[in-house]
Amino acid sequence: PSGPAPSGPAPTPEVQAPKRGRRRLILGGIAVAILVAAGNYGYGWWTVGRFMVRTDDAYVQGDIAAIAPKIQGYVEEIRVTENQRVAAGDVIARLDDGDYRIALSTAQSRVESQRASLVRIEAQIKAAEAGVSVARAQKLSAEALLHNADLTAARQRALVAGKSAAQAQLDNAESALQQAQAASNGADAQIASAEANVAVLHAQYDEAASQIQALTLAVDQARRNLDLTILRAPYAGVVANLGVERGNLVSPGQRLAAIVPVDKLYIEANYKETQLAGIAPGALVHVSVDALPDAAFEGHVASVAPATGALFSILPPSNATGNFTKVVQRVPVRIDLPADVLADGRLRAGLSVVVEVDSRNPGLK
Repeated sequence: PSGPAPSGPAPTPEVQAPKRGRRRLILGGIAVAILVAAGNYGYGWWTVGRFMVRTDDAYVQGDIAAIAPKIQGYVEEIRVTENQRVAAGDVIARLDDGDYRIALSTAQSRVESQRASLVRIEAQIKAAEAGVSVARAQKLSAEALLHNADLTAARQRALVAGKSAAQAQLDNAESALQQAQAASNGADAQIASAEANVAVLHAQYDEAASQIQALTLAVDQARRNLDLTILRAPYAGVVANLGVERGNLVSPGQRLAAIVPVDKLYIEANYKETQLAGIAPGALVHVSVDALPDAAFEGHVASVAPATGALFSILPPSNATGNFTKVVQRVPVRIDLPADVLADGRLRAGLSVVVEVDSRNPGLK
């Protein structure tokens, strides 16, 4: 049995022709667009893209300072909060300084006591020098008496020889001469003793003066320890990783906080060793940040590391083994960022970035 008859007339060739023409026009337009896009991409790659050395193994870095005490003590005050901006020299925290103030006062009192000892020894030296003068004056007096006794004894000898004087007078003159000689010798001994006393006092003064220097150094050390109770920011940045509370007992070297220098950040890009031929200090770098998709800026290659990153790892690779597998090594490349990019404060240490070094840059020459 035959099927139902068609409800309308069959399309004529004149109706199908315009549809086929429109389809061909659309396909042709698409093909032209693809060709234009491919041509633009090829032109861009040929003129620019083939000179770009790209890697996504790159991160924003910063020379982060750890805030740690050099002395032991209890935390008395914390002046900052997490993520707070600080300037160079701002106080981060204070330790209890009572013991260190006492130590400074004790050291200063020892210096003052020693200086008083120097003043006393100086006075003793002057008195001893006066004693030397007195001994020398006594020596002159003794020499005068000795000269007079010698003349008297000589006259008595002459008189006794001429039978003009008694022997007893000569004996008295000889005795007086011996006494005068002994007095002169005693004056010499007194001079030597006084001069020796002066020398001893000078030695004591020099010893005390040398101790002054050591005690002054002790004062400087005590004052330095007192200054170390105040923890300051080494440079401007943002406080991070604050891990201390008021009243905590802290030890030397214990990390209390960190200062991130947001205005001195840089990029560390780890390039494959096969890409280093197009990288050198001064080369222009195009940078895009994953966290800032609408931001793109330029930097410059500051330096290339002298060794691969693997050599600085805890366990450096040892390729002198029987089982060797060649692995492409990566070399850290430091990239400096412009000041205006860092000034807005949007970059953070540790962010992932994509960098492209322009190998045509004059910095390579």
